[in-house]
Amino acid sequence: MLTGSRRGTAWAVLLSLTASLLAACGSGSEAGGELTTEQVTLRFTWWGADDRHKRTQQVIDMFQKKHPNITVKGEFKEWNGYWDSLATTMAANDAPDIMQMDELYIASYAERGALLDLNEGKKHLDTSNFDDRALATGTIGGKRYGVPVGLGMYSIIANTDLLAKYDIPLPDDTKWSWDDLKRIGEQVTKASGGSVFGVQSPGINDAAGLSIRARQQGKAMFDADAKVALTQEVARDYWQYILDLTKSGAAPPPSVTIEKASAGLNQSATATGTAAFGLWWNTQLTALTAASGAKLKLLRLPGETQGVQPGAYYKSSMFWSVSARSKHPAEATAFVNFLANDEQAAEVLLTERGVPANRKIREAIGGRLKDTDKAAKEYLDTVPVSDPPRTTPNGASTLDTILKRHTEDVLFGRSTPDQAAASYIREVQSEVDAAR
Repeated sequence: MLTGSRRGTAWAVLLSLTASLLAACGSGSEAGGELTTEQVTLRFTWWGADDRHKRTQQVIDMFQKKHPNITVKGEFKEWNGYWDSLATTMAANDAPDIMQMDELYIASYAERGALLDLNEGKKHLDTSNFDDRALATGTIGGKRYGVPVGLGMYSIIANTDLLAKYDIPLPDDTKWSWDDLKRIGEQVTKASGGSVFGVQSPGINDAAGLSIRARQQGKAMFDADAKVALTQEVARDYWQYILDLTKSGAAPPPSVTIEKASAGLNQSATATGTAAFGLWWNTQLTALTAASGAKLKLLRLPGETQGVQPGAYYKSSMFWSVSARSKHPAEATAFVNFLANDEQAAEVLLTERGVPANRKIREAIGGRLKDTDKAAKEYLDTVPVSDPPRTTPNGASTLDTILKRHTEDVLFGRSTPDQAAASYIREVQSEVDAAR
């Protein structure tokens, strides 16, 4: 994840360069035109670690063999430097043709005219094997600015070894509530004598948990006009629940919660076997299993059957996007199509960027997946979802950082859940207004 200061730097760079972004927009050829037979060079940028770089380069080589007149030059960075670099190259009219894009930033770039509407290149892009709710994650105002690469869904990950050790039955996740999670969590903590806590506190680094609670009540974080639609009542109840988990002993003390949240996945309460339940993306099951050495199981979110609608939704791990200034948009779109639809490419990439959003590809690689990745795939294929939330609007990329600060204030008694709710809504709306 990007830290608050790094996010702020990237956002400041992007804001300061709005004028040059808009002035330089426009591509050199038609996205829906015929593919050229002349020699073409495309630049493709992404963030990630060494394994991703190696796999991606293999796929680039495969594409170039099929299209010998197209050269794809890979440019990769770590997450922390990626967004500063991308904003700077955009402003210098030197943007890569194809880029890996994140949900937090796609609206910021799209609304500045920096991304191509991929509907213009539909002649070269097949999305027939994508669920409409998956495609909607990269669509803003009816325009498709990103093709989802992998999909994730929020889940509860349960340590079944711990539950068995303390003789606590696995809950029925088709009907359990948030109160049930708290109650069972208290049982775990009591049975372990406090050496293990029932629930790893949610709501520290990710606003998705708050969004889930709002969605279950028929509410949303943002409306179609990019205004904060979150009600103070929903936000207050969310922080009150986290506080109640802590006070009851179902979750660790505040100091432990903050320490674990700051230490990363491998040092989390789930990974270290010090909590029986944790709120995670389903795609993190493999990493958490490897870190913990325990038997972990994906469970549906509490409160899904008691709510107005499922809070669960598809979230793209990332998107493939094309620069609006690419001189070769048709060829760039064809490369995106290859990344999204080619089965041989999928056999190389597997789930490195998440469980594939393409349904046909998911089935094609199913036999090659680890058991934990198969479980993540099955969760994605079987758990009911509702329409995805509105894409994080321009200016709201710091909403996780703001949430973390207010959660800490509530846990340490510096503010009440009601005060945190009012302040959070006000601050996020201010950030969105400032970006307009």
